[in-house]
Formats: sequence, C-alpha cells, structure tokens
Amino acid sequence: MESRLLVLLGTVAALCGTRSPVVAAGRSCSDTRQVYAEMGYSTGTAPLTQISGEHLRLCPQDYTCCSSQMEETLALQSERDFLKAIEDNSQFLLTTFTQRHRRFDEFFRELIDISEKSMSQMFTKTYGRLFTQNAHIFQELFVEFRRYYSGGSVSLTEVLSDFWSRLVEKVFSLVNPQYQFSDDYLECVSKHAEQLQPFGDVPRKLRVQVSRAFIAARALSQALATGRDIVNKVTKLTADSECVRGLMRQWYCPLCRGLPSVRPCHSLCLNVMKGCLANQADLDTEWNNFIDALYQVSEKLEGPFNMELAADSISVKVSEAIMHMQENSVSISSKVFQGCGNPRPAPARSKRSPKESGGSRRPFRTYTPEEKPTTAAGTNLDRLVTELKERLRPMRGFWVSLPHTICNDEKIAADVTNEERCWNGQTRGRYLPDVTGDGLVSQINNPEVEVDIARPDVRTRQLIMELRVATNKLRHAQSGQDMDFMDSEEGSSGSGGGDPDERYSDDWTGYRPYLPPYVKQPRNPASSPAKPPRGRDRNGSKWSRNNGHGRVQSAAGALSSRSPHPLLCLPFVLTVAPLWR
Repeated sequence: MESRLLVLLGTVAALCGTRSPVVAAGRSCSDTRQVYAEMGYSTGTAPLTQISGEHLRLCPQDYTCCSSQMEETLALQSERDFLKAIEDNSQFLLTTFTQRHRRFDEFFRELIDISEKSMSQMFTKTYGRLFTQNAHIFQELFVEFRRYYSGGSVSLTEVLSDFWSRLVEKVFSLVNPQYQFSDDYLECVSKHAEQLQPFGDVPRKLRVQVSRAFIAARALSQALATGRDIVNKVTKLTADSECVRGLMRQWYCPLCRGLPSVRPCHSLCLNVMKGCLANQADLDTEWNNFIDALYQVSEKLEGPFNMELAADSISVKVSEAIMHMQENSVSISSKVFQGCGNPRPAPARSKRSPKESGGSRRPFRTYTPEEKPTTAAGTNLDRLVTELKERLRPMRGFWVSLPHTICNDEKIAADVTNEERCWNGQTRGRYLPDVTGDGLVSQINNPEVEVDIARPDVRTRQLIMELRVATNKLRHAQSGQDMDFMDSEEGSSGSGGGDPDERYSDDWTGYRPYLPPYVKQPRNPASSPAKPPRGRDRNGSKWSRNNGHGRVQSAAGALSSRSPHPLLCLPFVLTVAPLWR
C-alpha cells in the first residue's frame, strides 16, 4: 500500500511540474562519483544517491551528491584550478621576460668583450709595444664599462673623463720623448685637457655615443628582469575565502548537483574572475606604461642608441683621438709649455719629432650590416629587438583582460552563445546579473564575490610602485639620462650627455636616419646658436686665473676671447711664470 502511495505522489508531482523530495533524494549520484574518482579522490564519502544539502556551506543547500568532506575537497581543488589557470595564461609573459632578458644580457656582455678584444688587436697592430706597455689604461676602461652594465654605481661620464685624463698624460709623454715630465707636470697637463682639447671633439662624441647606448642597454636589461620578477610575484598569489566561495559555486557546485557536464555561464565566470582578480586589474595602467616604455627603449636601441654601433666604434674613436693629438702635437705642446712651464730635457735620449714617435697609422674599419657579429645570443641587435617588440605588443592590457582570457576557455566556462543551458550559480539556466567593471573599486556591486574595496592589497600596491620606478628609469634612458646620477650630474650632461643640442647620430658609422614617431625631431644645428667654448667662459677664463705667484693675468683674459690660441699671442708670459702651475 505504501509503495503505491509513493508512486502516486511521484506521478502527481511530475504532472504539477514540481520535483518531489522523495524522488530527488533517490536520484543516482553515479556520474558525480565517477568524475570525482577520475579527479583522483576516494569515493568513500560520496553518496550513492542524492541526499539533503543542509550540511553544505558553499553550494546551494538543495539535494546534493556531495558530502561535507567532498565540498571542502572540491573547494581546495577550485583554488588550485584557479591558480593554474592564471599560471598557464601568464606563461607567455614569464617565458618572454625570462628568455629575452637572458638573450639580451648575453648579447650586451659579449659586445663589450668583442669591443675590448677588437681594440686590443687593432692597437697592437697599429702601435705595437707602445700599446702593450699601456694596455692597462684601456683594460680598466672596459672593467668600468662592465661594472656599469652590471648595475654598479658607476658614472660613465667620470669613467670616460678619467680615461682621457690618463691617456693624455701617456700620449703627451710619447709625442715629446725629448723631455722628462714629472708626475706633477703631467697632472697639470691632464687638469687642463678640457681647455687644450688635445683629442679634438672625439671625447664628447664618444661620451654621447657610449653613454646613451650603455644607459639604454642597462635599462632594457634591468627592465626585462623586473618584468620577469613582477609576473612571478603576481602569479604567486593566494585566493581569499570569498574568492574560493565564488570559484567553488561556479565550477564544482554543478558536480554536487549531479550535473558534472554543465559549465558555468560565461557572465557568471567573468564576475567571479573579476572579483578574484580585482587587485591584479589595478596593475593595468602602470603595466601598460611599463610595456610602452620597454617598447620605446628597444626602438632607441635599434635606432640612435644602437649598442652594437657604439661598442664597435670605441676603438675607432680612441684611435681618431690619438691621431688628432699626434697631428697637432706641436701646437698642443706649445700651449702646455706656456701654461705648465718648460719641462726638463730627457738625459741621453734621441730627440724624435712627435710624428715619428707615434708609429704609422693603419686604417680601421667597422662591420657592414651583413658582417655584424653574432654572439652567444645567436643573433644581432636588430633581430633581437624585432623579436622583443613582437612579443611586447600583446602584453598591453594583460591583467585587465585576464578574466576574459580565462573564461573564454571552453573547459572553464560555457560559450557566450550558450546562455540557456549553462550553470547560473543555482541551477541550469540563464544568468541574469550584469557583468561588473574592472578593478577593485568596480567590485562594490559584484554579485558573486564580496570584495572589500576599502582595503587594497598591499602587495599589489608594492608591485605598482615597482612598475613606476622601472618605467621612470626607462623613460629617462630614452633621453640618454641615468636616474642614478641625475642629481650629481644634472646641469652638465648626466651620465648620458642629456644636452638636447648635442648631435650624436652623425657620429656613428652606418647610422640609419631613423627616429620613432613619438620622439621629437632634433633641431637643425644650423639654426641653433653656437655653443660657447667649454670651460673658458665660466667664472672668467681659466687661462687667466691666478698663477703660482698669485698674479692675475687680466690682459690675457681680455685677449683670450678674441684669439683661438691666446697664449700664443702673449710670449711675455713665459718670462713671468707658468700660468697653470
């Protein structure tokens, strides 16, 4: 009799369009148990048929195929699935930054090695023993270059200034072998090298060329490492309890309901992901600025700040400087003798002319584009930059679009066109709430994940600051400035020769007249006013300052502004005292 009553009740319920609790409780959980077992979990606590869901904390408390233990296990699984989805989708970022940093770093370091080796070979052939005896001067220059590139607190301006000061002492002694110079005398020579300009304009050109290239190269390498580290930090997040609740409700509550094949509605997935990734979406503005700055610096490296051309030109420029001093040794020596005093003749030495002491000059050449050396990175700079730019373009907007990227996966959520037969958080059917906006503040009305918009994530704020610092360094590098030395060298040229009037493109062999569209075109030098001679007009002429006897040569100062070689017009000075001692 009782069995007939149950059948009758079930028939009435079906005819009325409602589900009988008795019938629901008897529904098989075989599909749920099978999926649960395939996930690697024991089905020991899994019900055979649906039971009352009053014990559930996360899923709707309807009849269910999940025990309390199953719900807890699936909640943890949903968090793992979420983190894996983030890791999988950000792998492109991590791989790009890691591999590009390694390749650029290898490339730049090997360029420095090749440049030093090239100089040693060229100078050994050209100057022979004179170079090998003084090779330490050049070796120390490259030691400092490596220190700078590796992140050391090194001012390129000071490094190059030191190098030229030491070089002028050596070359001056070599072009005047008939004299004996004390250390104090040579210090006098190097101290006034800026006025003498014994190497012509080569030191300025080399400083601009090398500094801007090294600053851009170091900034790019450091920024790629920063990008790698930031992606690592962002992806090593943990989901809070509200996020886990939303993840569980969309992914595994259908399984508990006995509908393992039903995927969450696309809009439901977006709301859950936007709530869980609210803080990461706030990285968007600074992340895009960082990617843009990386892109622009990479363009500078293949254009006006080309590290390959700069490294290749060091030996050529230094050779030009030495030859300039040799060819003008008579006039330079005359000025030095008037300023620093007459040196003592060298005992028992043959008096050779300055031109004879330097050896014969052999022509240097640079690489043609086809001959550009490949390094351990396996390519040249143009190809490295092109590959990097191709990978940077799709990185813009990555974090704000990550919810869409995850939810577009058919394994994660139902297709956007399947709005009627997807899981809406309660049952199978259309998801009605609107999709919330991006970022933390927009989650105030998120229907799926409760987010405290008044408490921004501290770690995310720190990453935003890291991105700002890295972007700022890259932006300064675009104008040839090193932030680490902005305060100490502001007003001259910084570590990179930041004077906008300094022309550097024409100094480079093989330079292509290319500037990215966002870079302001430099002024025509013909329309720019001539720059005053360096050093002579600051606080009066250095040539006319007090000499060793305290005498002020005001007449010399007056004439120096009219004559390119003021001391040559004042022979009487020699009879009084050396001007610089």
